[in-house]
Amino acid sequence: MSTGAEAIADERRRQIEVEGFTAEHDDQYLKGELARSANALLRWGRFPQWRAEPPGDWWLPAAFWKPRDRRANLVRAGAMIAAEIDRLDRLAARDERGDSAA
Repeated sequence: MSTGAEAIADERRRQIEVEGFTAEHDDQYLKGELARSANALLRWGRFPQWRAEPPGDWWLPAAFWKPRDRRANLVRAGAMIAAEIDRLDRLAARDERGDSAA
């Protein structure tokens, strides 16, 4: 079994390569939706009543709500947090360059 950090990096790579959640895709979420949805996945993903449809604090499209077991939810949430950090870093780099395209 991989370490937590390795599992998160692998999941983030899978999200990009398989799901198409590229930088351009992630940059459309301007209000912290990635981090907020990661939190919702950790809070509600383990409860059976939330398996079929996302809870009210899931900020991404409903089709992306795919809770699994506790470890898988942690890995997926970690990858979503990594995506949000990368998004914020890209935004800061654009701000430093004076690029108005957010």
